[in-house]
Amino acid sequence: MFRCWYRHGVTRRTGVADRVASRDTIRFLLDGELREVRHCDPTRTVLQYLREDLKRIGSKEGCAEGDCGACTVVVAEADEAGDGFTLRAINSCIQFLPTLDGKELFTVESLRADGGLHAVQKAMVECHGSQCGFCTPGFVMSLFALYKNEKAPTRREVDDALAGNLCRCTGYQPIVEAAQRMYADDMQRSGNAWIDAPGRPADKDRTKRLRKLRQADSLAISTSGKHFHAPKSLQECAQLIKENPAASLLAGGTDVGLWVTKQFRELDNIIYLGNVAELKTIEVSASSIAIGAAVTLTDAMSVIVQHFPSLAELFQRFASPPIRNAGTLGGNIANASPIGDSMPALLALDTTLILRCGAKSSHLPLADFYIAYQKTALRPGEFLERILLPLPVPAARVASYKVSKRFDQDISAVCGAYWLLLDGDRVKDVRIAYGGMAAVPKRAAHCEAALRGNQWNEKNLKLAAKALNKDFEPISDM
Repeated sequence: MFRCWYRHGVTRRTGVADRVASRDTIRFLLDGELREVRHCDPTRTVLQYLREDLKRIGSKEGCAEGDCGACTVVVAEADEAGDGFTLRAINSCIQFLPTLDGKELFTVESLRADGGLHAVQKAMVECHGSQCGFCTPGFVMSLFALYKNEKAPTRREVDDALAGNLCRCTGYQPIVEAAQRMYADDMQRSGNAWIDAPGRPADKDRTKRLRKLRQADSLAISTSGKHFHAPKSLQECAQLIKENPAASLLAGGTDVGLWVTKQFRELDNIIYLGNVAELKTIEVSASSIAIGAAVTLTDAMSVIVQHFPSLAELFQRFASPPIRNAGTLGGNIANASPIGDSMPALLALDTTLILRCGAKSSHLPLADFYIAYQKTALRPGEFLERILLPLPVPAARVASYKVSKRFDQDISAVCGAYWLLLDGDRVKDVRIAYGGMAAVPKRAAHCEAALRGNQWNEKNLKLAAKALNKDFEPISDM
């Protein structure tokens, strides 16, 4: 079995060593210490590294596709502005090890300090939140992320935080009770003073160490015929993609990770977009919202919902928090799944994509991006750079509805999105889009035409519904 060579970095009590990592070395923090990993298979997962190399067997493999949550860990990363850090739960079973470069990793073993239990662990014990125990470490890490990010979560926020964790034993109620009790314990008494309590200012020492890690050169790994490139600038990224048009582009790994764990594909050349600062920005202008292709779904959805509150439930039901924390809006668009939940809403909002090839950028309406089943208009060497959403029109109404077997963490059977502008009792303009109705997500041109310019009434709505038969032909693959 292929394993990684690793060694502890030289560390100081107040931070990491003043040493620059070589270009082929993955550098991250674990339990406050610098870890350096070399000669690693680029598609080795964080979970494999933890269980097989470090013998940290608290994190489990249940599904190997980011669905059950037994593998959940927490990752801290310095903010792009450099004045703080984010700390979020992710699925280690589909996260490739090189993507930890420049970050800090927390596992269930990390929560033990001075021999004591963390407040989350203590609450789980007191509330009998564990039975067989297989899923328990994943629940603990999801609760740890909640503990760090929310001072007084509501029941709905607790449920949402746990939406990515499955348990067959407890019925969940004891775990929910633990989530509510964990705030009653003081962190100093629980032996975890090294992690700041909720509501306190960001840990300046941790921010400083994470910023220092990010100052390393671009990561470039070549092992056993496999290559992993993690450019730091947009220019470097664009040039790499142009020179390697057949390379697999990796962002959050929530789709590409399954290529390896489920399809057993060999990815010989990977270009990672997650370290390119220009691809991780969000800018709101007087006319649009510009979202970088490597912005996480969590961050992208937050700003979209601020401007389009009616889309809140759609995005709340989008996968689970660990998937949203790792996956990107650009990746969800570019993988071209006919049932991707973001695309119908983005189509209805008249989204435009900025595509880049080398030094040149071009604009393309999202409605023209999908050509056939999982095929896009991207040319060799071209990639998605930015997503542009027009700001809301005050009088327009926006809605989206998802049909699935479960409320949480389920793919769509069908997803519809609607943008409607009325002039009195007549439809001035309308945009309607669906996913799961054909080989690609797309606008319903005939349905829109049946409504545009006509009265907004039940009769015309029924006629427009019939027109959908001309717009979509579902694919035969169930």
